[in-house]
Amino acid sequence: MTMEVKLVESDADLEKLTGVLLQLRSGFDKDDLIVQIKEQRKRGYELAYVESDGMVFCVAGFVIAVKLAWGRHIYIDDFVTGEGYRRSGAGAHLIEWFKAYARKHGCQQIHLDSGVTNVVAHSFYLRQGFNIASHHFSIKGLLG
Repeated sequence: MTMEVKLVESDADLEKLTGVLLQLRSGFDKDDLIVQIKEQRKRGYELAYVESDGMVFCVAGFVIAVKLAWGRHIYIDDFVTGEGYRRSGAGAHLIEWFKAYARKHGCQQIHLDSGVTNVVAHSFYLRQGFNIASHHFSIKGLLG
């Protein structure tokens, strides 16, 4: 099986990966998810996905940014492997692509957050060479 990593370049690309992305971002319906993605793309958000034989296995949304703490880096906002494709190697394939993409774009680091209770994802990220570098804190509901 040949897996290929692609970047979203068109509305048709976006349409074909929303089913997988909705497995992670279930608070959206398909149309609202597409609207939100298009808004974020105006600010540098990109989507990479792993495809094999026309099927989308894995999707990741990310930005390239610069921060005092991390320098030039990739921040992965969203990372999900479709339920039927977990343990297929697609996630690891996409992480390896990110490492090469980061180097190509002068990024010193790759960062992401993962839910505190998502121990399966934590094990995966640790196997891929990530380390747990900090705790992420948030305050929600400020507007409502």
